[in-house]
Amino acid sequence: MPQGIPRKVRVAFMIQAALGSLVIVLGVTIAFSTVLRVLVDARLRAQADEYWSLIERDPANPVLPETDLVHGYFLRRGAADRLPPTLRRLSAGHHYLASEGRDVLVEGRDVGVLVLSMDLTYARRTLWMMGALLMLGGIAAIHLFSWFTYRTTRRLVAPVSWLAEEVSRWDPDAADPGSLIPERIPGEVGREVDQLSNALTTLSARVQAFVQRERDFTRDASHELRTPLTVIRVASDMLLADDAIPQRSHRSLQRIHRATRDMEAVIDAFLILAREDDIAVQGEDFDVHDVVMEEVEKVQPLLQGKPVELRVTGHTRPRLDAPPRVLGVMLGNLLSNACIFTEEGSIEVEVLDDRVLVRDTGIGMSPEVLQRVYDPFYRADPFRSGKGMGLSIVRRLGERFGWPVSLESQPGEGTTATIRYG
Repeated sequence: MPQGIPRKVRVAFMIQAALGSLVIVLGVTIAFSTVLRVLVDARLRAQADEYWSLIERDPANPVLPETDLVHGYFLRRGAADRLPPTLRRLSAGHHYLASEGRDVLVEGRDVGVLVLSMDLTYARRTLWMMGALLMLGGIAAIHLFSWFTYRTTRRLVAPVSWLAEEVSRWDPDAADPGSLIPERIPGEVGREVDQLSNALTTLSARVQAFVQRERDFTRDASHELRTPLTVIRVASDMLLADDAIPQRSHRSLQRIHRATRDMEAVIDAFLILAREDDIAVQGEDFDVHDVVMEEVEKVQPLLQGKPVELRVTGHTRPRLDAPPRVLGVMLGNLLSNACIFTEEGSIEVEVLDDRVLVRDTGIGMSPEVLQRVYDPFYRADPFRSGKGMGLSIVRRLGERFGWPVSLESQPGEGTTATIRYG
């Protein structure tokens, strides 16, 4: 798991070690700079106090010792020309001449001005070497501590990573719940990992049982629901072909026949939606235009008595490899809605190479209705016929087969529904 918990833990400890190292470097640098400044200032002032005591003993002929580290100058008022050029413009106080690597203390009293120049290059170098060794030691300690902590944390996280990899390889058809028992988990298995293992084992068993129930249901429903519908359809066909049946009964028989075919198509759609996405659906090569014409014929009774023109446009005949009843259910729902909500005007079904459009001049929908129109059991007009499941089924079937459905509508101007399959 290159992007999993172990990598995140490793990155976290690397960042921690880097930040710790930065803190040590900054802390040691600031501390040694402060200490060095305090020590140098204390050394210069101690040396200055000693020289002032000598000057006070013999103001006329002060003795200023010269050493390899210290050079002293005592100036009467107005005798600054005796100083080296680099010291002449210095004001009273402590100065550091970086170009010469020397610390200079300028201090004035009534009798004159004392200038002490001290070369502490070696002392500074020694002190900074000690600081560098301290920084390296602290950084090494931080990295070593972070490494050991990371190794311990990785051992604690290893069981979770192992469980994640095992679960990612699960096949619902052949999942082995026994593979997650604590005895098989590497690393340090604590109480939480044990609980997670037991929960995943229980979940695996439940998933297998659920998958089996789903398959049993789809198999049994496919057989038990289709059989009586087939009997009803065959019986209605036989009655329609019987000349002894009164003509006034033909209309009812035709409605029974259409309802039976619609029910078979809806059952097929529901069974397809109930199956898992990775289970291939058996389809066939069919002409989209033929499905459109069949669905247009089915909805003609819904327009009886309405001044509405239903027409099919488009001269292309695209073909799809899928169950034709699925497209029929989608188009049937869209056409039924158009017929129900259109009182006058026209309904146009346009067949293109990559889509089918259903346009109507009905009542239309507001933006608020459009946001909820795909919700199951939602109906924009509760007084119209329908159960409110049509568009929900249409969208789910479109997602299942990669045929996205879109709606464009304006209140009072009509609605345009589009099924894209190209």
